[in-house]
Parts: sequence; C-alpha cells; structure tokens
Amino acid sequence: MTAVIDLNADLGEGAGHDDEILDLVSSANISCGFHAGNPASVLASIRAAKEKKVAVGAHPSFDDRVNFGRTEMHLPAGDVFALVAYQLGGFQAMCTAAGVEMNHVKPHGALYNMAAADPALAEAIAHALLAVDKRLLLFVPPQSCLEKTALELEIDSITEFFADRNYMPDGSLVPRSRPDALIDDPLEAADRVLRVLNERMVEAIDGTAVPMLPNTICVHGDTPDAVSFIRELRRRLELEDVMIAAPGKRV
Repeated sequence: MTAVIDLNADLGEGAGHDDEILDLVSSANISCGFHAGNPASVLASIRAAKEKKVAVGAHPSFDDRVNFGRTEMHLPAGDVFALVAYQLGGFQAMCTAAGVEMNHVKPHGALYNMAAADPALAEAIAHALLAVDKRLLLFVPPQSCLEKTALELEIDSITEFFADRNYMPDGSLVPRSRPDALIDDPLEAADRVLRVLNERMVEAIDGTAVPMLPNTICVHGDTPDAVSFIRELRRRLELEDVMIAAPGKRV
C-alpha cells in the first residue's frame, strides 16, 4: 500500500517524553496552558518541535487544569469563542517568538468531543480560528459538526483517526470512563490503522463498520508507554510504504 498520512501527538502536557515522541511524529498539538503547561513550557515545546522539523499546532481546551480538560463544561458559545481565541492568540505570539509558523488547531479533550456533536460549539471554535488566522488547518473528527462547520466556513479541515482509542457505532470515541476506551497494544493499533487506510472504515465496539477517511492519525503523548507505542505504529506504517508527512496550510 502506498499512502501519505500525518502522525500527530498531543504534547506539552508534562508527560516527560516529548523529545522522544517528536522524533516519531510529523505534527505536534501543543497545550496552550489551560489544561496543562504554562507560558514557559509552551514556548519550550514550540522550540523543540521546530528543532525536530515537526509541524506546530495549538491544542486549546476548556479552562480545566484540575481535570486535564477532560470534563464537560457547558458554557455559552460566546465564552467558548473568547476562550479559544485567547489561547490561539497567545500561542501564535509564542510561535512568532520562536520563529515558527503555527500550522493547525486541534481542540483538546472535552472541548473536542463536545464540539464534534454541538453546532454552536463548533462554530465558536471555527470563528475563533478565523479571527486569529484563516489559513490555519482545523483537525476534526470525520462526519462531525466540526467538519461540517469547517466546510461551511471554508476552513481547511484535516480529518482525524485515533490509533489508541475505540469507537462507538455513531463514530464518536468510547468515553474514557469505560474500561474499553483505550487500545494499549501497539500491534492491534497498527492493524486498525492499516485497515482504516485500506478499507476506509473502523470497526466499532459492537462490530458496526463506521466510515473513516482520515488525513491524520492521533496518538496520545500522556500515556506511560507512548514512546514505544508510537515507535511500533510508525514502524508498521513504514513497512507498508505509508509515508509520514504533515499537512500544509494555505500560502
């Protein structure tokens, strides 16, 4: 199989092995400081990604350090717009300070999952992106409100598949509160990714075939075995002639 796919990871979250992960991925979604990190760590993460020639993206979240941004918060759309615009603006300034261009935006945790199903939240995030830099790419779940909104507003969207997560029949992620939410075996994850790339579908937890046409594959950087997991996944992809490369934004 010959294909090109982006491999992204959520970084700058204090896991302690970001440098090793940056050797393996093509895009980095860096915490903006609201669910993890601080201004100094944000800048350091951007500089590290630049050194490794990894595309730099912002990973905005709810203001929820206590729960790592993974608890749902029900806020007015206007508040979400302000929250995301604030994080993107600060992140863009850090990119300027580091001498690198911001490439993409990927909402984090509960914000990402809620916006996938809520048109108002999706629009708030999209309009925040447009307010900061309309050329930025938006990472989105396939067939979600985020993808639909990006299409309507002419934002370049990058559809995402999670290598280390299981899926519900409706295409959403299995909630982390369930014991079957995560995939820990890198061999199983690699098999699933290759099947998605070949067959354009993923098998949900009930056996349902869910359409899946991703442009980027996500692996989380905050798990203890993240480095070995990503290394094995990349090795398997390259054995199948899958090229790892970041998507580029409009000039």
